[in-house]
Amino acid sequence: MGSPSPSRASPSSPREPSLNSTAARPDVSTRRLVVMDVDSTLITQEVIELLADHAGTRELVTEVTERAMRGEIDFGESLRERVATLAGVPVSAFEDVLERVTLTPGARELITELQGRGWTVALVSGGFEEIVAPLAESLGITHFRANRLEVVDGRLTGRTTGPVIDRATKEVTLRELAAAQGVDMAHTVAIGDGANDLDMIGAAGIGIAFAAKPVVVAQAPHSVPGPRLDAVLEIIDAPGRTA
Repeated sequence: MGSPSPSRASPSSPREPSLNSTAARPDVSTRRLVVMDVDSTLITQEVIELLADHAGTRELVTEVTERAMRGEIDFGESLRERVATLAGVPVSAFEDVLERVTLTPGARELITELQGRGWTVALVSGGFEEIVAPLAESLGITHFRANRLEVVDGRLTGRTTGPVIDRATKEVTLRELAAAQGVDMAHTVAIGDGANDLDMIGAAGIGIAFAAKPVVVAQAPHSVPGPRLDAVLEIIDAPGRTA
């Protein structure tokens, strides 16, 4: 685990100077695995809400999403409820959603820096592979896991296919990737914003709540309020960090 007392990174300290300064560059000899959530972490939106715009159910979906991210209802239950409202949406909506998706400030810079260090970056999302896969490809990320939406005759059925990527599955994914990459769990990093990220945040060597819900900030070892995602490097690269 990370430091026993939660740490907070300043929201007003962008990373660009230290990323480009040789003198300030930290020791990166320890190889790490960095696993992050997608919706409201890597990107600023919730993809299911963008899809719900095409179904006319945005208000309902947003309300259920907020409750799930606060930990008030089971994620799997909330996913089924929200996806059901998407029945009949044409698959052409995926293209529109991809065009509307916006990376969180500092996300591209963070990934470029981590990959430059030779570290593995992975995405694990309670969202949808139809969006996560092309997003990952655009960032040079080859490891990702997300839910899949069922499609029949070019339209969403209102159901998912395969296992649900929930809170427990996110932690399992972190552990499986660490084993596959030969990275000790003490050298893993998990970043997320919602209650369904808490298990992987707690299991990682460095667990970070980013722009997170209060329940997540309260339980995470470390927290970054945003708005820049690359501010997490202040925690990962903290002087004296051995794990």
